[in-house]
Amino acid sequence: MAVRRRCRKLFVIVCAISTFFFFLPPPEIENTPQSSEQTQNCNKLFDQIVAMKSLKSIHNFTKFFLEVKKIMSCPWTSNLTQQIIHKMDLHTECNASGTLFVTRENTHLGQTLTYEVQRKSTKVVDKMLYNMLPRAAPWGISRVLGRCAVVGNGGILKNSSCGEKINSADFVIRLNLPPMNYSSDVGVKSSLVTINPSQITQSFMGLCNARKPFVDKAAAHGNAYLAMAPFSYVVGTELSFRVFHTMKDMRPQQEVLYFHPDYLFRLARYWQKQGLTGLRLSSGFMLVSVALELCEKVDIYGFWPFPTDLIQKPVTHHYYDNVVAKQGVHAMPEEFLTLLHMHSQGVLQLHVGKCQ
Repeated sequence: MAVRRRCRKLFVIVCAISTFFFFLPPPEIENTPQSSEQTQNCNKLFDQIVAMKSLKSIHNFTKFFLEVKKIMSCPWTSNLTQQIIHKMDLHTECNASGTLFVTRENTHLGQTLTYEVQRKSTKVVDKMLYNMLPRAAPWGISRVLGRCAVVGNGGILKNSSCGEKINSADFVIRLNLPPMNYSSDVGVKSSLVTINPSQITQSFMGLCNARKPFVDKAAAHGNAYLAMAPFSYVVGTELSFRVFHTMKDMRPQQEVLYFHPDYLFRLARYWQKQGLTGLRLSSGFMLVSVALELCEKVDIYGFWPFPTDLIQKPVTHHYYDNVVAKQGVHAMPEEFLTLLHMHSQGVLQLHVGKCQ
């Protein structure tokens, strides 16, 4: 533990010096003038939220929503030290920069991959699979993603007018191949889009007779990378391979990437140690973790797991439909509280409600 603490301090010092020499922009602060009393009130709110360990005991969310509303009205200031600590911890424990995706750089022919969830199942990297793999991660091993926006699909995005802010990010991450016909609210820019294998069976007939509708939906995201997890559950492997071959045949300019099961396993274990005890992390929270390690600044949109907004007006589950996720798999309210903690600490910026 002592060695780890010394390494952390050394890492912070090195990163701070690097920041100075590479002339990164100063901490982002909202320009709205604020009195000393307002600053104290905001800091008190931030401390109260960080001290809140769980939402499980809350039955009436009226007070909690009011606190979130007040927090969203407080100027947000990035905290470089806290950001560096989170980057270091995630890099040390999970290493998205080296093992986020299965590549020829981190995987060799004949290697055996252990599934993320079904740990007794394995997959040998045969010649067919090896030929599907990119030589390396698209952005290499250095932190070059700049300012990132992770866009969830929550109904809170509807009528938010956040599209312009999302489009201004250097790298935009979207989840579960969402529709893109709400541009004023969700923007039009996509850099990386995840696809859940269950979507392939439920919406595209397993790609047996619905290849073109799938390709058309993927094409709505431009040339964004398509990311899948074929080695979490065995049932998702063949479906993910079909996506690869479909895109290679019909839209080769849009690359399909496979999440590395070891990375996802380590990430789940990391957040379990931090107190997130859901059966499985949501794909959104996984990608927020990736962004925290790889991006210079992280903005979060569309993460809102509640049936009403901040003024208790009903909102749909997604901005494009009201299909509720399967219960008992993800602990989304607890994930949201964790995001709110990091917002309050200046690690990432959470956007809830309308964008100015």
